[in-house]
Amino acid sequence: METTKNEMPSYAKQFFFKLGNYLDTKIYYYGSIQRADYFPKSSDIDVDIFTDTESSTITKIQSFLGVQRHEFKKFVYKLHKTSKIVYGRKIKYDDPINNFSTEISIYNEKDKNEVLIEHNSKSVLPFYISFMLIILKTLYYNFEILPKETYFYFKKLFMNYMVEGEDVEFVMTDIPEHKEE
Repeated sequence: METTKNEMPSYAKQFFFKLGNYLDTKIYYYGSIQRADYFPKSSDIDVDIFTDTESSTITKIQSFLGVQRHEFKKFVYKLHKTSKIVYGRKIKYDDPINNFSTEISIYNEKDKNEVLIEHNSKSVLPFYISFMLIILKTLYYNFEILPKETYFYFKKLFMNYMVEGEDVEFVMTDIPEHKEE
């Protein structure tokens, strides 16, 4: 998961290389960048970062991205494969000038093995799920004929119910701007 199955755009490669060097840590890729349903100029790139010093890592990422601390959402995630509950932070970063989008998840190092098992389990999907995701993303990204809500509804249906057999138990919370930690 330290490398990607699909070729990333050059800007994305540079971005993650610089981020990894700045944080002095490995970046782990998961999601569509590891599957057949990756759309290079449309799909975001999902990454995991593991650390023993979460607050410090968030501060460094905040500085690297030029964002506010309240933009990092807290989350609770129940892993399907192990039933373990893990906590973390997540930030969505968009750079429209370079046509680049990423979602960075920050976890405690102690949860690394379980999270990587969970994310790796969705790297190889049944053919029919990959086929349906490619059609769905083509309709959404290329033809722009699906509303965002419909796209996310079907993506969730395919990935959660048809792959996992149940909904993902994942809860995110916002941190009010005036309560930055």
